[in-house]
Amino acid sequence: MKRDQVFEFFRRLAEANPSPTTELESENPYTLLVAVVLSAQATDASVNIATRPLFARIRTPEQMVAFGEDALREAIKTIGLFNTKAKNVIALSQALMAHHNSEVPRTRDELQALPGVGRKTANVVLNTAFGEETFAVDTHVFRVCNRTGLAPGKTVEEVEAKLEKAVPQPFRRDAHHWLILHGRYTCKARLPECWRCPVIDLCRYRPKTLPPEERAKPSDARSGSRASSAARTATGRKPRTPSANRSRSRPSRLP
Repeated sequence: MKRDQVFEFFRRLAEANPSPTTELESENPYTLLVAVVLSAQATDASVNIATRPLFARIRTPEQMVAFGEDALREAIKTIGLFNTKAKNVIALSQALMAHHNSEVPRTRDELQALPGVGRKTANVVLNTAFGEETFAVDTHVFRVCNRTGLAPGKTVEEVEAKLEKAVPQPFRRDAHHWLILHGRYTCKARLPECWRCPVIDLCRYRPKTLPPEERAKPSDARSGSRASSAARTATGRKPRTPSANRSRSRPSRLP
């Protein structure tokens, strides 16, 4: 995608949603970090259901460690991989207490040194909690960047590097939020809703998905064609009569 097209791509997404942000609910940088760790291979909605009562009483690493791994496991058992995630949350909370004065660090390297924190999680926290211009590439961002031609790549690292070079100001801080939301609600994995996409003319995806009412027409036509064909066959079909020379009896066995 050319530079002017990239600018127009984000301009339209920004026009539709001027203030995008994560859909994960949190109270402070620490609870945001915990929520992002819990969201791995899980939906934001499922994480929010589990963390609302949790974050109502726990907002610091000290409170989380005192809460304990067993209680945390029980609190997040509706989230996938809850055993491993509970262990990591307790461990990262202990690490924050021991090495960071219970504060969430503001560098990618320090964040990634915490248990259960990968590059994507670190980028989300740096961006959402501290306003850094980072590009967190999840499955939605990866799909949108490859499908549209915005920043194609075979790995998340390659897509992130291309976004780093391609995204212009003033869109850099919120770019990954726009891409996540676009992938979650419009450029969906199984059936992209091209008919209501604001960047349809900039996207290289082919063929474009038709609106539901238009997608129904061809199948209806095929059904009608099959029905009429069956009717014609049934009308013109004559009952088969056995040939006079054809014997229906089976030969007897030899002695």
